[in-house]
Amino acid sequence: MKQGWEIKKLGEVYDVRDGTHDSPKYVSEGYALITSKNLKNDSLNYDNVNYITEQDYININKRSKVDIGDILFAMIGTIGNPVVIKDEPDFAIKNVALFKVPKSQDSFFLKYFLDSSNVIDCMSNDAKGATQKFVGLGYLRNFEISLPPLPEQQRIVAILDEAFEAIARAKANAEQNLKNAKELFESYLQGVFENGNENWETKSLDELGTITSSKRIYKSEYVKDGVPFYRTKEIKELSNGKSITLELFISRKRYNEIKKSFGVPQINDLLMSAVGTIGEIMVIENSEEFYFKDGNIVWFKGFKSLDTNYLKFALTAFVEKIKGLAIGAAYSALTIEKLNKYQISFPKTIEEQQTIVQKLDALSTETKKLEAIYKQKINDLEELKKSVLQKAFSGELKITTALV
Repeated sequence: MKQGWEIKKLGEVYDVRDGTHDSPKYVSEGYALITSKNLKNDSLNYDNVNYITEQDYININKRSKVDIGDILFAMIGTIGNPVVIKDEPDFAIKNVALFKVPKSQDSFFLKYFLDSSNVIDCMSNDAKGATQKFVGLGYLRNFEISLPPLPEQQRIVAILDEAFEAIARAKANAEQNLKNAKELFESYLQGVFENGNENWETKSLDELGTITSSKRIYKSEYVKDGVPFYRTKEIKELSNGKSITLELFISRKRYNEIKKSFGVPQINDLLMSAVGTIGEIMVIENSEEFYFKDGNIVWFKGFKSLDTNYLKFALTAFVEKIKGLAIGAAYSALTIEKLNKYQISFPKTIEEQQTIVQKLDALSTETKKLEAIYKQKINDLEELKKSVLQKAFSGELKITTALV
């Protein structure tokens, strides 16, 4: 530990309290009652906040009044998310830790300390509760902090402010580049299927093949070993080239019954998630046996005049188009009825379709490479932020360390 720093318990330096434990009557208008769920992204989030009467507000604030410079800290649920109060508060708190910071200390130094991954990881690991994790006031008051003199606190805060501002700018640029890469591919994809060619044909999907689902499989029919059984989660994993994280099976006997009476997916068939997370598409490329869950997954078969991967891109374009429409119940699911009436344009020959698929595959591959680069950049920036905070509270922070 750096010379001049002291190890203190938080309760020795700060007045650590919490909000009301009571459940006041909620009203449609009044004073906001802030809970742990309302602490997000370094600020108070008033989405889904509850309101209380003026009298309840006065009663709660007799015990837990919040002032400018105080820090609120989520002590229930997701531990952490410290917020420094910068403006005159007009709310009360419930089940939120309140750190009242004396003038001899810097509020933002404590905020950064409470935000550091070492502290959050330690508190989260020590948290109690089976269904909802929490840390108590006694635990928080006894939690240790390495505390430098006030001028050193202020110096560290100034460096961290500058560093995090630079990290935020770099992260915003990476996120915008990631968005641009995705939008570039989506725009090109839409153009292919909207503009087409005057020599292409246009038909609805029910004119080109059959869209159906599977026979109902009940949980009681799952077995420990047999024929693999896929749900939306497994379709998503397989469509993205990932290994299945949870294997489910149905019996060979049940599979053969379905195969004989109804049929099972074959090479060049296609499965797509159509409820909730829509548009996860799996093309059947080999003869490995499996079956799948009804309801959330639709099955495309018998599309003889279409290359399967051309159909996959056409469906992807349709899904992206729907995602761009206004959010509403009408677009929460892709029903077989909707899909049957969807029209696509396509070249008359499979060879021409495959040429388009090759171009889309190439662009998709390059887009995914760019996405991977920008996602890694974002992850690296998050790790840099953690590293800078760790150095700050071990007394190792220098100006050159923090700059990005």
